[in-house]
Amino acid sequence: MTVDPNAATQSFPGSGPDHRRPGAARYLVPAVVAAVVAVGLGAYGKVHDPQGTAFNIAGFSSTSAVKSWLATVAFAFALVQIVSAFMVYGKLRGPSWAPALHRWSGRIAFLVAVPVAVHCLYALGYQTYSTRVMWHSFLGCFFFGAFSAKMLLLRAERLPGRLLPLVGGLAFAVLTLLWLTSALWFFRTVGVTT
Repeated sequence: MTVDPNAATQSFPGSGPDHRRPGAARYLVPAVVAAVVAVGLGAYGKVHDPQGTAFNIAGFSSTSAVKSWLATVAFAFALVQIVSAFMVYGKLRGPSWAPALHRWSGRIAFLVAVPVAVHCLYALGYQTYSTRVMWHSFLGCFFFGAFSAKMLLLRAERLPGRLLPLVGGLAFAVLTLLWLTSALWFFRTVGVTT
């Protein structure tokens, strides 16, 4: 029997890691990290003795006003994220720099959301004294868990095509609910103040 070294070998099963079926750990690790982040933030917020204030910025009337405006800025950049994601996935026409816009708007949204989360956890803690506050506390912890999962999934190879947009859409939906239960509530209750 002679072997042709130039013969195609597609019919033979592969032996390298590229030919293996993706393992469940690829999905399990981001899910576990998301749960740990969400539960960890909630547990810290629940056992931490709220300090009443975490920061204030000159020119604002209260820490709640600072938090509301920062949350609004984060939400605005999240809207840019959604529109640019549609451009990246070809659902909307967009400029060639849409992927960069998507990445940078996400980074800015996250960086602006972090002080809001720090204020919520440190100054207020995980509260349940009203339905709105209970949902806001829960969703805040859930958002950072979902965001952690999305960041881990970004680096995973051969994901199902709709998984990343699904997790990103979930993070956006939760951020929208967070904004509705905090900043919009503040602006409607107290007024649009600085």
